[in-house]
Amino acid sequence: METEITLLSVFFISLVVIKFTRKEYDVALAGRIAMSAMLVLTTIAHFMFTEGMAMMLPDFVPFRTELIYLTGVLELMAAIGLLIPKYQVLTGWLLLVFFVMIFPSNIYAALNHVDLQEATYTSEEGPAYLFYRIPLQIVYIVWVYFSSIRNHQISKKSFL
Repeated sequence: METEITLLSVFFISLVVIKFTRKEYDVALAGRIAMSAMLVLTTIAHFMFTEGMAMMLPDFVPFRTELIYLTGVLELMAAIGLLIPKYQVLTGWLLLVFFVMIFPSNIYAALNHVDLQEATYTSEEGPAYLFYRIPLQIVYIVWVYFSSIRNHQISKKSFL
């Protein structure tokens, strides 16, 4: 829930700040700032809850702990990339792929009742969590697409 609160609150705060500083709304920029803030938050979680996040991966996946650290670093790099105009589109596409690739770990975690913060298999949410997580994952994908990829394509076309 922290990630969704971060995403929405940073989005609206950014929107207001952009309006006051640029005298116009830039929804796409506010969206990228908000997604970047959320990715920083999830990066921190990768280092605070490493053991629990490693439990979200099946046993046959090698180097699970190292993979959690790596994905945390990748999320931080994505947070930065979204804010650099030269890299925002590439970062957006890579994030879309990333969000799709990590989804099976959310399914595995839900089916196995992984509590990532406590690093146990005692989560009360279980599979019901997927009814929340699937739409949320779609929101993240749409959010990144419209704030970093589609917006850039529209801006490019308007100058041609």
